[in-house]
Amino acid sequence: MGERAGKTNEENLILLKPERIVPLFSKFLLAGALATLLQYSLLISMVQLLNTDPVLASVLAYSLSAVVNYHLNYRYTFRSRQAHRTAFSRFMIVAGIGLCLNAAVMHLGIRVLGWHYLLTQVLSTGLVLLWNFTANALWSFRHPADRGHDGA
Repeated sequence: MGERAGKTNEENLILLKPERIVPLFSKFLLAGALATLLQYSLLISMVQLLNTDPVLASVLAYSLSAVVNYHLNYRYTFRSRQAHRTAFSRFMIVAGIGLCLNAAVMHLGIRVLGWHYLLTQVLSTGLVLLWNFTANALWSFRHPADRGHDGA
């Protein structure tokens, strides 16, 4: 591989080192904030204006915002070189698991514990954020050439 490809690998490689994780996680938070703004706007609109069940509204809003989140993370956060076919499929598997986590937390918080749907959604967002970052960094957007690279 050429020097340029080597630099790209190093830039895109996700290592569990603070000097790499902090800037990457910061970008992930920024991209996620935009997707979360969309998710919460849809959630509140569906619940308040359309009288949609909060758990269902959360699931629908999460699903729609996931597509926006994919594009932001592919281009901006991870600057992925992974083929869209592979990265999108992997991202959607990760998002699907995140969706299940989100739905479970929403159900538990609203229906079992009686919490307000927005408080529950904030807690769910924090949990799903940690899952999504870890899984996407280590799997969805990782290019095959990055595997085994030690970052030196």
